Amino acid sequence: MTAMTPGSNIPLPTAHVAVDVAAPVRLDVSGLLLTADGKVRSDDDFIFYNQPTGPGVSYRSGGGTAPDAIVVDTSAVPAGIEKIVVTASPDAAGQSFQGIEPTATIRDAGSGGALATFTPPRLGTETALVIVEIYLRNGAWKVRAVGQGYANGLAGIATDFGVSVEEPAPAAAPAPAAAPAPARTRAGADPRIPAPPVPATPPAAPPAPAAAPGSGKINLDKGKVSLQKNQTVSLVKGGRPLLTQVKMGLGWEPAYRGKDIDLDASVIAYGPNRNHLDSCYFGKLSILNGAIKHSGDNLTGEGAGDDEVIVVDLGRIPDEATGLVFTVNSFTGQKFTEVAKAYCRLIDAATNEELVRFDLTTAEPQTGVLMAKLIRQFSGEWEMTGLGEFVKSRTVRGMVKPAAKIL
Repeated sequence: MTAMTPGSNIPLPTAHVAVDVAAPVRLDVSGLLLTADGKVRSDDDFIFYNQPTGPGVSYRSGGGTAPDAIVVDTSAVPAGIEKIVVTASPDAAGQSFQGIEPTATIRDAGSGGALATFTPPRLGTETALVIVEIYLRNGAWKVRAVGQGYANGLAGIATDFGVSVEEPAPAAAPAPAAAPAPARTRAGADPRIPAPPVPATPPAAPPAPAAAPGSGKINLDKGKVSLQKNQTVSLVKGGRPLLTQVKMGLGWEPAYRGKDIDLDASVIAYGPNRNHLDSCYFGKLSILNGAIKHSGDNLTGEGAGDDEVIVVDLGRIPDEATGLVFTVNSFTGQKFTEVAKAYCRLIDAATNEELVRFDLTTAEPQTGVLMAKLIRQFSGEWEMTGLGEFVKSRTVRGMVKPAAKIL
């Protein structure tokens, strides 16, 4: 299964695919059939919960217990339709995606097997997203990770793609009982897809993810976490340790087309007195008796998904190792201002489920960065903190001292 990054694409090996969209909150998921000019032919090409079927595209409800999905049969998509975009917005009016980033899973609709996943990074005030698009190129269907956000909800997406969004009627006096929802409405007539709003005061930010009172620490009880700089997540769920073996995936892309950049991911292990124990990197792929293993060197950053992966078996980390710092260096000397979309993510090694993501949203003209740290607590649980601290170093050896200072 491929972990996609913004702009990456993969070919579809089957004509019948489903795009599940999951988040810690209930979402409204929809699909739009677009022609070559990027517009719908009519409102009938807008597929959502109140208009669940269209030519070659349908909406599937998860019933509140499973992700909603858009299902596409590319063999049944009409001629002239070159793209199907899959969108989502939080069900709660005005809620943004900050802290509740959704994950799209592209599946073979026949077998249910996962083909790829995509979690849009660095979300803030967006209240609706184009998450992925299924598109026709040279006679073959592909899927691309998009992650484009809108601050004015599904109405902004709908009008962008040519759907008629009507002004809702003035509010009537309360009726004794709510009338049943119609089998089908136009997009603008649905209360959850209002007309584009007049610019006004932005909505208040959503509540922060679950944390212990007064601690400021996030836990994983509500699902995947997107870390901010210097924010910490406890790797427990419901008060119990969540996992013992994790994979740390690191990825990047060249900021300028055609210019390969060789970044190296490493893990530096420390003892309780910030004493350096060992470093795992492309020149030493296994440390601490195999408790930490490196996938090997990626020389260009080419390809979708993680460029280098480090597997950490937390259950096998010796007692003398209490801190791990994950670093990235530019071995060939380019500055991080020449690198795009650098991120690290924590993955459950057993299920490949993404648990935590930290994106480097800003860059400095340096050649090394401390991405994140894992610290063992007295209770035995591990906590991860996003760092994003830049230093001048092209090798992991030069990272040992600055990394010790941030433990």
